[in-house]
Amino acid sequence: MAKLMILRHAPPLSDGRLAGRTDVAADCSDGAACDWMRARIGVSGEVLCSPARRCRQTAAALGLAPDRTCDWLWEQDFGIWEGLAYDALPDLGALPPAGLAAHRPEGGESFDDMAARIHAGISGLDHDALLVAHAGTVRAALALVVGPAALSFSVAPLSLTVLRRAGAGWAVEAVNVTAP
Repeated sequence: MAKLMILRHAPPLSDGRLAGRTDVAADCSDGAACDWMRARIGVSGEVLCSPARRCRQTAAALGLAPDRTCDWLWEQDFGIWEGLAYDALPDLGALPPAGLAAHRPEGGESFDDMAARIHAGISGLDHDALLVAHAGTVRAALALVVGPAALSFSVAPLSLTVLRRAGAGWAVEAVNVTAP
């Protein structure tokens, strides 16, 4: 059985804009939250990190030395939506979870595309690991268990989600754990 911990990076310094593949910095100034999370993570096994600056900065703030960076951990590519203010994103109407997961912004990738990339990376893990990555990465991992409904999960900055491999599948142990 393998334990997979996924740490979302600290708050991005993106001025209320959709960052996605935009390489923005993180605000790692909450030392108490970083200390709490470091203690909560404990011994993690292999540490894999998204190449994004905000993820590398978060790992450093927690005193983590990633064993490697992995391109498959990048956040979803939002194409023409990259850099838009959240309140300027297009209204897609009432889409069921599967329709939302399949929607691909022009020049970007759908949640399904990203989830396939994340699932391929996770499938190669047969040991305990900590991923330092993005909200989309967390939701993609949760989709291993709940499918496209994973898009409904809120994933706070500097939060921890834990899954365990249960035979051929995965079980959710914790979602969105944050410092008190």
